[in-house]
Parts: sequence; C-alpha cells; structure tokens
Amino acid sequence: METLSKHWPEYLMEAADLAIFLVVASVVACLFKYPDSPVYQAIPSENLRRFLQGIAMGLTAIAIIHSPWGKQSGAHLNPAITLTFYRLGKVRRQDAIFYILFQCMGALLGIYLAILLLGAVFTSPPINYIVTVPGMRGWMLALAGEFTIAFTTMSMVLVTTNHKTLSRYTGLFAGCLLALYISLESPLSGVGMNPARSFASAFAAQNWMAFPLYLFAPVLGMFSAAELYQFLFGRQAVKCAKLNHHTHRRCIFLDCYYQRGQRSDLVDLSDRLL
Repeated sequence: METLSKHWPEYLMEAADLAIFLVVASVVACLFKYPDSPVYQAIPSENLRRFLQGIAMGLTAIAIIHSPWGKQSGAHLNPAITLTFYRLGKVRRQDAIFYILFQCMGALLGIYLAILLLGAVFTSPPINYIVTVPGMRGWMLALAGEFTIAFTTMSMVLVTTNHKTLSRYTGLFAGCLLALYISLESPLSGVGMNPARSFASAFAAQNWMAFPLYLFAPVLGMFSAAELYQFLFGRQAVKCAKLNHHTHRRCIFLDCYYQRGQRSDLVDLSDRLL
C-alpha cells in the first residue's frame, strides 16, 4: 500500500495510455476492416488497407511513448515488457504487480469504451471485439509469429534504450515495428504481443479459445530477448525500464542510470557493438 500511495500516478498513466491505444485500435479496425465502412469500400486492396492500418497504429504508439504520461510511466503498456524489466532487476515486485493490474484495467476500459462508441460494428464479425486469434495458417505459425515479434520488439527496446545516440528514438522504432507487424504479420496471429490487450478482448467477447497462446508467447519471446541481451552485454548494461528517458519527469524504477547522474562515467556497451 505504501508503494501504491507513492506511485499511483504512474499506474493510472499506464492504464489511461493503454485505454487510449485500444480505443484508437478499435476505431481504426472498424474503418479498415468493416465492409460497410467508407474507407473499406474506397480501398479495395486488403494489403493496402493493412499497411494504412499499420501506419495509423504506429503513429499512435509513437505519440503515446513520447507523450508526457508515456515519459513518466515508461510507456510499457504491456505486461510482457513490465515482466521482462522485472526479470532484469529494473522494476520492483510491487510496481510490477500494480503495473500489470492497471494495464489490464486500462485495456478493459479501452475495449468497453469502444463498445459504447462503436456498438454492433465493433462487437460483430469481422471486427468481433478485435479478439486475437490464429490466422488461416493455424496455431503453429501464429505461435511462431507472436514469439518472433515479441522477441524482435524487446531486442529493439533493449538495444536502443541503452544506446547513447539511439535512446531518444526508441518510440519511433517501436512505431515503425508495429506498422510493419500489422502490415506483414497480422494474417498469421493478428499481432497480439500484449497479454493485457488480448485479455481485454477475450473477456469482452468471452472467447478464450486462443488466449493461452497470446498470454505465454509474448512473455517467452521478450524473456528470450532479455537473456540474449544479458549474454552479449551483461546485466549492468540495462540503464532503466523507461522506453523514453529524455524527460525531466520522475523515474520510479530501480537503479536508474539517469538518476545516478553518471552518464559520462559509464561505458555504453551497446555503442561498442553498433
């Protein structure tokens, strides 16, 4: 409770940012996937619609990561990211628990706001609460796809956030990767990559058929990326759990490199590689 009383603003920011992201994702999905949508009818190419949908969601992710709330909370927006930084020793156990709880609450809020705003267009096929389910090629490729995009995303986050030059561009890289995933990978798995997001849609739709895949694959993928990064650079190379630390807002994470004020004294191992 002491942790909650001190860090509740960050928890609420995580919840609000994920709620905003899912409302935008729901509106964009309806625009580009619902057959009666004017956007759907104006763009006959499914590949082009997916590309434009990816651009829209990539820009949304960039805006959230670089927003004042994203800068303060760290803009995890994803239990798999929070758990990975907890495993790396950068997030307290209490903070990890509350982050995950509020991320799930924010995701549920976003989905139910979308239901209120969009009604049957959102709840009926083909949108169907934007539930993440395997594509036509089956579970195995969906599992491989989810693991791969989670591994790639966490690898990018660790390399860029710990790099002196690239750290300010982590949000941009994250948005570009999300746009790429939606354009190319979504036919395989629907681009879940976020257990809170998948939980919220499954809960609202009461469709739990594929939920275990979208719960475990992102965590395993991100944990694998963290293990590889530690093997290459060591545990001390991880500076902080924030995705964007170019800010004067407070940081609640453990052993933060930026809080220690030793930028000029520490050797950036990622710089050596790149």
